[in-house]
Parts: sequence; C-alpha cells; structure tokens
Amino acid sequence: MSDLAREIVVDEVFPHSLETIWQTLTSGDLMGRWLGMAPSGFKPVVGNRFTYRTTPAGEWDGTIQCEVLEVIPNERFAYSWRGGHDSNVGYGARLDTVVTFTLERADGGTRLRLIHSGFVLPRNDSAYRNMSGGWSQVVPRIGTITGEQDS
Repeated sequence: MSDLAREIVVDEVFPHSLETIWQTLTSGDLMGRWLGMAPSGFKPVVGNRFTYRTTPAGEWDGTIQCEVLEVIPNERFAYSWRGGHDSNVGYGARLDTVVTFTLERADGGTRLRLIHSGFVLPRNDSAYRNMSGGWSQVVPRIGTITGEQDS
C-alpha cells in the first residue's frame, strides 16, 4: 500500500474586512492568541524562520520549525510547518507540511480558507486527526480575535 497525501481544509466567512483579518493572521501576538501557541521569531516576511513549541514526544523536543513561504498582503499567507522525529510513531512522527491562508472578499465580509497540506498517511495519521479537529476550532477564533480588534 502506498503512502497517501492528505490536506485539511477549513473555510469560514467572517464579518470583518480583508485588511483586519490579514492583521489578525500576520501579527505574532494575535497568532499566539488564536492558535494557542505563541510563535517565536515571527515576522510576515518571505524567508523568515520562526518556531512554535508544543508537547514533546520521544526523540522530538516539541519544536515546530516554520518558514514563511508566501506573503501577498490581504490575499495569501503561507508557511512551512515541520516537526517530529523519524523514530516516533503516531504523535511526534516526522511531519513536513505547509499551512496556507487565502483571503477573498465575500458578502458581508471576508472568506478565509485554510489549507494545511502535505500529511503523509499512514505516518502522519495522528497529526492529521488531531490537527483536523484543531484547525476547525482555531479558525473560528480568528474571527473572535479580529472582532476584539474592531471594537
């Protein structure tokens, strides 16, 4: 059986402007609030490397290595999301993925589409399952945090 590549897709429409959603997506302080993990060394600049920290497992120290891949203001924001270790099975297995946010105007606000791609199954089964649920909870928080900035 060959490995399968999977992606997580979350699509939401928020009653906020493109510019305001963009600010929430690309501010390190706000990212930490909606994602629940504060980025270290983040700047929304192509080539910038930054990290997140999460629960370690086995040989993996819990560091998620990221690099900004694309920044098109008010349109697209993408970064790599790498972590895990080859010796781990399940949680903490080697992960080499890309997170892409796409924004477009929609009736009454902004459509935000998140695609987290590059999960290799079966190796990344655990990450795919956990992050599918995680992103579906995180993306609505982007709207909540943006709403707080509006007021």
